[in-house]
Amino acid sequence: MKANVQHVKEGSTHYQLSVSQLVELALQRKEGGLSSTGALQVFTGAFTGRSPKDKFIVKEPSVMDKVDWGAVNQPISRQQFDLLYQKAQDYMADKELFIFDGFAGADSTYRLPIRVVNEYAWHNLFVKQLFIRPTTEELLKHKAEFTVIALPGLKADPAVHGTNSETFICISFEKKIVLIGGTEYAGEMKKSIFSVLNYLLPIRGALPMHCSANVGVEGDVALFFGLSGTGKTTLSADPNRRLIGDDEHGWTDSGVYNFEGGCYAKCAYLSEEKEPQIWQAIGYGSVLENVVLEPETAKAVYHDTTITENTRAAYPIEAISGAMIPGTAGHPGVIIFLTADAFGVLPPISKLTKEQAMYHFLSGYTSKLAGTERGVTEPEATFSSCFGAPFLPLAPTVYAQMLGQKIDEHGVKVYLVNTGWTGGPVGVGKRIQLAYTRAMVTAALNGTIEQANFKADQTFGLQCPDSVAGVPSEVLQPRNTWEDPAAYERAAWDLANRFIRNFKKFTGVDEQIVMAGPRLED
Repeated sequence: MKANVQHVKEGSTHYQLSVSQLVELALQRKEGGLSSTGALQVFTGAFTGRSPKDKFIVKEPSVMDKVDWGAVNQPISRQQFDLLYQKAQDYMADKELFIFDGFAGADSTYRLPIRVVNEYAWHNLFVKQLFIRPTTEELLKHKAEFTVIALPGLKADPAVHGTNSETFICISFEKKIVLIGGTEYAGEMKKSIFSVLNYLLPIRGALPMHCSANVGVEGDVALFFGLSGTGKTTLSADPNRRLIGDDEHGWTDSGVYNFEGGCYAKCAYLSEEKEPQIWQAIGYGSVLENVVLEPETAKAVYHDTTITENTRAAYPIEAISGAMIPGTAGHPGVIIFLTADAFGVLPPISKLTKEQAMYHFLSGYTSKLAGTERGVTEPEATFSSCFGAPFLPLAPTVYAQMLGQKIDEHGVKVYLVNTGWTGGPVGVGKRIQLAYTRAMVTAALNGTIEQANFKADQTFGLQCPDSVAGVPSEVLQPRNTWEDPAAYERAAWDLANRFIRNFKKFTGVDEQIVMAGPRLED
């Protein structure tokens, strides 16, 4: 089948190739090599993660008053975008290109038909695994409503195009185009479409969410919100529950649905023992980004993070045993907010009121750890609104209000789970054992946690249980895990103060939500 090559000058194009064809071409073109499981190993060069400072939205009349302009949503003019688009057209004229047509969104009512044009075969393999593939019948009728053009070899000229560097990720909502250049990191394609959905869906009354989701045997749905490294993918990959999706979902009047057709899991320190579902999913046709292989056996060395801590595996969701296909389900009964507190003061699990849920949703707290980013030498508190600030074109309060309405409407129970440290900060305390975290999450999902007695934390006001099956009681109260109570009080006060300072940036928020945050005695 030949593509209707919109946005692409005629040349050498490969349309809708199979997984095996793309793997073979990637190998022929020396874009990567094969691991012992048949996964395609690739390296992404200078960029081993997203480049948020190089992301722009075109300042067009239809979006001018809707976008929350600022450091996250940087403007670029229509004239500058047009010059960049023309440069992309000229660049593609003599290039071998790969085209994928598919969908973002498992719910047929809300799904977005997309096209992705790639310079690299392995990038096209990535999007084939990450987005939803159309059936033969759907492909015949497919008409892309948004096109992503990803050209790593194309560089911007900041003086001409208004960018901050030679790298760019530019979204035009009027032309319905995403232009990406100067970076080989495949996650930019995935997250640019997520950003598009975060703009389009609230207008239609659907809540886009940066979360994973799964469902139990009784049809009970759970959502897991959290920033990178908090355990969102790990904790939702539960052998006793069916995975709906690991990262991006929508919540409509009908229920929850996955935006994607695959998973993009962090795989630093991945082990078969701790994460068997993810371990087993990385087979032929998967993509391993920046993962070191043993020279003789080609086995992945997941504990080797010399290239980057952000090693990744991309694979189709059907590689997860028992995954929900299509990825649709009912309304959630439980929401888990995940945070990796490197200061060791937040309780490992606590129950939130609706107001506290909205406060912590808007805050989106976790910690950056030393070594994960250039210049980070000790743990840093980081706040990312709605647990996904880099992908929110609208004001965070828009998404928070929608979440609050849905919590009320469906009687959802919300818990805050700390997957970080206890007994002290990084370097002093210990990471909370994954087995304990799983036990606490299970208790929240099956409702047994509600049988415990709850006591409010003095500083954060969070309701903490006194017992959870399979978890030592002293672990549940962080004060009890510190050798020096005074040191705990200082650390808790410091983190609470960071929350309060961060929340001052939100204006027009209901006073009950403001009062649901940490309280410091004068």
